Amino acid sequence: MGTEGTPPIATNNNYPKNVDERTAKQKAIDEWLPITSSRNAKWWYSAFHNVTAMVGAGVLSLPYAMSHLGWGPGVAIMVLSWIITLYTLWQMVEMHETVPGKRFDRYHELGQHAFGDKLGLYIVVPQQLIVEVGVDIVYMVTGGRSLKKVHDLLCKGNACDKDIKLTYFIMIFASVHFVLSHLPNFNAISGISLAAAVMSLSYSTIAWGASVNKGVAPDVQYGYRARTTTGTVFNFFGALGDVAFAYAGHNVVLEIQATIPSTPEKPSKGPMWKGVIVAYIVVALCYFPVAFIGYWMFGNSVEDNILVTLQNPTWLIVTANFFVVIHVIGSYQIYAMPVFDMLETLLVKKLHFQPTFMLRFVTRNLYVAFTMFIGITFPFFGGLLGFFGGFAFAPTTYFLPCIMWLAIKKPRKFTISWWANWICIAIGVTLMILAPIGALRNIILQAKDYEFYS
Repeated sequence: MGTEGTPPIATNNNYPKNVDERTAKQKAIDEWLPITSSRNAKWWYSAFHNVTAMVGAGVLSLPYAMSHLGWGPGVAIMVLSWIITLYTLWQMVEMHETVPGKRFDRYHELGQHAFGDKLGLYIVVPQQLIVEVGVDIVYMVTGGRSLKKVHDLLCKGNACDKDIKLTYFIMIFASVHFVLSHLPNFNAISGISLAAAVMSLSYSTIAWGASVNKGVAPDVQYGYRARTTTGTVFNFFGALGDVAFAYAGHNVVLEIQATIPSTPEKPSKGPMWKGVIVAYIVVALCYFPVAFIGYWMFGNSVEDNILVTLQNPTWLIVTANFFVVIHVIGSYQIYAMPVFDMLETLLVKKLHFQPTFMLRFVTRNLYVAFTMFIGITFPFFGGLLGFFGGFAFAPTTYFLPCIMWLAIKKPRKFTISWWANWICIAIGVTLMILAPIGALRNIILQAKDYEFYS
């Protein structure tokens, strides 16, 4: 029976079908876990999940990053990052089913195949958790800041309380996630993800459209913001992290692909890649106009969130900030789902808890509360983007897929594939080293004047 019937690739498991009791129990657990519980997604699910994962808070900081990078390096780094990350994303899509009859549904499973069971876990899981938890913390801050911006703009000229702390707005934003986090899997949040993807394109268009409407600022300057060489160098490093943060979808791409059905005749990489191409076209339509037009109009006076720089017309900026809130609600859930899967896998498979609603209720609420608390305590928006972008996003996005490709596919030395991967690795490692240095300095400078829970 184990050699006939439906091939393993079409089942809801990652291993061949057997009839023993353990496998039946394991299958029941897999059908409960968020990543493997549903495999009926369409190619367009891949498109808007990837847009939601990638186009987030990072796009609003790109004009600010350009003000530290300058025109030449800024344009080169933006375009090069788009090309490199599209290439490494293609590699991950290809490697999802690199072994016939087996699906690598999670980033760490592919890492274990490339580096060995223990080493793969040690390499991938810490980096992936830093990225996903880090993004959720930053999105807590972003959601709270955008809600506060909406409130402050609507209160302009009115007799309402304008001194409400950012802390309370972050708590309001978090309250939504105490509800949404109990949706079971990726397909259950597809509607939220679609709305988030539409919002990302909308507020990006508003950001660069309102910038064009406002026109080039009087006495605009395109020189570096810092007045000292040291400041210029550190800011340049930090801006590299901002750019890296903007390309973060790789950390959830295998988990998204896991929701797409697959057979030997129609493997999941076909519809997945189709969705990725659409997503990357949308990414280009969002990133490049916001980054280049925002910097062109405001020069080195632009804020770390371009919507903060734009004050008029009030109704349009209120709308854009409200769109940001809706978008980061969806993005938070996209990045939280693999974390939920890791936590629930650990609790059920390793610690042998029963897969119940109560286990999920407690685990997910604690996670949301944790990200809310850290976001309230350290809301250094610009610095956090650069630090997380360099420290963890660069490895998982720019060069870890290349190392896995070299380990699994073993291309011949000095071929185009071999050179392409080693160039990406060199660029990614450089980014990982330099970006956190500049970002950490920015966090220290911002922390000097910060009052906790303000």
